[in-house]
Amino acid sequence: MFAPAHLVIGLPLVVGAVTSGWAGLAWGAVAAGLCGGIPAGVIAVGVKSGRFGNRHLTDRSQRPWLVGVIAALVVAALALLAVLGAPRVMVVCVAIMLATLAVVGPITLVWKISFHTAVAGGSVVMLARILPAVPVYVVGVLLVVVIGWSRARIRDHTPAQAAAGAAAGGAATWVTLALLG
Repeated sequence: MFAPAHLVIGLPLVVGAVTSGWAGLAWGAVAAGLCGGIPAGVIAVGVKSGRFGNRHLTDRSQRPWLVGVIAALVVAALALLAVLGAPRVMVVCVAIMLATLAVVGPITLVWKISFHTAVAGGSVVMLARILPAVPVYVVGVLLVVVIGWSRARIRDHTPAQAAAGAAAGGAATWVTLALLG
């Protein structure tokens, strides 16, 4: 339910709808499709074909190629939104996705940092920017903790990897918002 692809699909839809109504929702759909929908499809095809062991890519050696594909799609989405005149908040939302990949992607080459908690942590920071911050942070932090706990419980990550992911995603989002938002 809270897999990175699901959050990456949902976040721009929420950001667009909250900040710009129906038109924002349409911009969010473009971002969601390029940044989350297509990557989710690539993962599904990769699992079915045997390229990936599972949809969580628990074998870290399978991640670099996928991170590169996702980064290319996010750059394409960012360029498309900027050229077509999308609302600034939507462009910033996609820039946050690229910043998170830029931080977490290289780390995953040497250490199995949690993309689940990175995307969740960044989503909380972004939502707190456009919605009432206190309730978003209260509910969001609890949700990120539960996601981190679940990743450790099923032994896909250590608690340190889950915590590092949350910190990296939250920090990448905060810095991007400070620079562009």
